[in-house]
Amino acid sequence: MKSISILKKLGLGLILIALTISCGASKEQNTTTQEHKVFPYKLPTEKPDMPLSASAERMFDYPAPRAQDNELFSQFKYTKLKGFDYNGGDGTISRRDPTRPIKVNDTYYVWYTKRHTKVRPIGWNNAAKATDEIPSTDWDLAEVWYATSKDGFNWKEQGFAIKRPEKPKSGWRSVCTPEILIWKGKYYLYYQAFDEPSGLRGDLCPVSISYADSPSGPWTHGGDAVIPFGKEGEWDHKATHDPFPIVHNGKIYVYYKSAYNKWPDNRKNYAVGHGLAMADDPLGPYTKHPLNPVSTSGHETTYFPYKKGIAAIYYKDGNERETVQYAEDGVNFKVASKISLVPIAAGPYTPDAFTDTKDGRGITWGFSHFINAGTNGKRYSIIARFDCDLSLDYDEPGFKQTGVWHKPEVYFKQGLGKLRHHPEGR
Repeated sequence: MKSISILKKLGLGLILIALTISCGASKEQNTTTQEHKVFPYKLPTEKPDMPLSASAERMFDYPAPRAQDNELFSQFKYTKLKGFDYNGGDGTISRRDPTRPIKVNDTYYVWYTKRHTKVRPIGWNNAAKATDEIPSTDWDLAEVWYATSKDGFNWKEQGFAIKRPEKPKSGWRSVCTPEILIWKGKYYLYYQAFDEPSGLRGDLCPVSISYADSPSGPWTHGGDAVIPFGKEGEWDHKATHDPFPIVHNGKIYVYYKSAYNKWPDNRKNYAVGHGLAMADDPLGPYTKHPLNPVSTSGHETTYFPYKKGIAAIYYKDGNERETVQYAEDGVNFKVASKISLVPIAAGPYTPDAFTDTKDGRGITWGFSHFINAGTNGKRYSIIARFDCDLSLDYDEPGFKQTGVWHKPEVYFKQGLGKLRHHPEGR
């Protein structure tokens, strides 16, 4: 009987132990359930300490989790400029590629590509038929002109800044796509110098530079091919386009573009990269950054000082097109926002671009170009003003709205064209 009693007691003990373990496990499960965090209704300003989806993680990689609070997000509003004649829109006068405007005393200055030819361009596919009077492209047979303004809206064209030199000097065919630098009291214009019609073999042209003591000139030729081409087979061995200088870290930083994987035998499968060349003097010599290309998206990309580093507006081309990006070191750019109605070939008003600031304040206005003014067969380019809020000193909620609404006709005008016989729509 004793043995039976002992067994009963042992059995009861085992049951109690099992129940205790079971209750403990249940309590742990309840504790785990209670500790599980759900993303809060009130949006945190900093990333919460909890498991997040990839999208929620990325939200806190931006300057602010809400676009409306992001200083590097803005909408862009556009205004026609007064004071520029386009010959009735017949395609013989074109203005494009505006520089950053600068303000000297009480006057704004801007430089740009101007083409004024007897006939319209015949297209770069017909470049072999171009002559001394017939341009191949919108930027062929062009010069650098400049204009002045008191208010940034009403402009007076002043005339040539950089004329085409006599053949065979570099740029005899066309000088275009300027950008301005102020360095130690002098003014420097960087520009592309063509020695053949654009499209003949591509856009194979180097960067030239001229300087002056006054924004009104006269301009003295300072050098050709100041941004060296890469070696044969390197990404930038065919071209160095769209020079964009900024003073940063005590040096002159010149960002430039090269289309690669393209000319002359592969015109469609191109890629675009942006490099950085640095110098202690505007006339060079320039040293290329070892991480080039520093950007792999964008076409006519725009740079401006922002906080300790450099911000950039990326237009078309690449997976990260239509974005604003930021690099504290001016090299390793990361996406800061996605934008709409992006200014094309933008030249922003950036009075701190040449001060080597460590507290860049951002931008609120500048210039853009539109390359499709006019009707088919009479297309030409115009320059216009954009306004925005990419500034630490400006707060306009109207620029922070995230929706852009077009009339249906804007979409319908795109049309299918040659894609009309889409396989899913037959």
